[in-house]
Amino acid sequence: MTSRPLRAGLVGYGFAGQTFHAPVLSAVAGLQLAAVASSQPHKVHADWPGVDVVPDVAALLRRADIDLVVVATPNAQHHPVGREALMAGKHVVVDKPFTLDAAQARDLAALAQRQGRLLSVYQNRRFDADFLTLQALLAGGELGRPVYFESHFDRYRPQVRERWREQPVPGAGLWVDLGSHLLDQAVQLFGRPDTLQVDSALLRDGALVEDYFHAVLRYETGAHAPLRAVLHATTLAAHAAPRYILHGTRGSYVKRGVDPQEDALRAGRRPGAPGWGVDALEGELTMAADDGRFQVRKLPTQAGNYMAYYASVRDAILGKSPNPVPPEQAVALMELLDLGRQSASEGRALPAR
Repeated sequence: MTSRPLRAGLVGYGFAGQTFHAPVLSAVAGLQLAAVASSQPHKVHADWPGVDVVPDVAALLRRADIDLVVVATPNAQHHPVGREALMAGKHVVVDKPFTLDAAQARDLAALAQRQGRLLSVYQNRRFDADFLTLQALLAGGELGRPVYFESHFDRYRPQVRERWREQPVPGAGLWVDLGSHLLDQAVQLFGRPDTLQVDSALLRDGALVEDYFHAVLRYETGAHAPLRAVLHATTLAAHAAPRYILHGTRGSYVKRGVDPQEDALRAGRRPGAPGWGVDALEGELTMAADDGRFQVRKLPTQAGNYMAYYASVRDAILGKSPNPVPPEQAVALMELLDLGRQSASEGRALPAR
């Protein structure tokens, strides 16, 4: 560790900044939330009475004591604010989705390289309890070769809300919101697909942007081929499908429920508290026996840990470990998100390599 903590400046104190970034980074040893750029100082001080509040990004970037800038603005501001922060010589974490498109993503990645600064994207769902469990299960090879994967993020939110994420503005809609997570997880598990096909729709009464998507990733080459991966999200599922379904040549894994960390953060709990990230819902393993019967058993779920992301960012800035989500991964994901939009518009599968 350095002689002092790395000091972070947070841009934006809406849902992402208040719920995910401020409490998570503040729970990591060696990181300190030093300042927040926000037009709502009363809101910040209600949660963090000792943290400075500045009126805008420029005021935050003028501070020589800020090492890391966290961009938690609406999506359309990710690129311009991230660019300003890098030009000011700061290390930068950008909330997902990284940018509005791949061209903006490549611009930020190139700038970070020229400036010699860390640039990372907050893909916290890599540290979900059930995803960590799924990763370990695949790595162990117990299910054999994976042949079919299904990942759902189903919610029941029938009313269209007055917030930018549900309005027809750049960066809104479910595909970039939840697709950023589900695509990233699929790529972490299986790599980049050969083709991608996305169907999206506006299903709720009064919907202004897509609130449903169904994506099919086809793997015809590579270590996991042949494989199909289905990514699905909706805001009109009163009865949610399993979070994960994985079929392999020797068995299947099914996990219901979602990682508990977001709900805990929404409720005001702080990371690191006893029982943090513990998912009481076990997965179910169904294995094919040699005699043709099936053996079913419960698989405990590992504890999730969003703090691990910011701990890795800290160590990467200090030169002790790799960037947990490097720019090249963020650019590749934005390329797939762009491709998904094109696929939905054209109604066909498109090459992804």
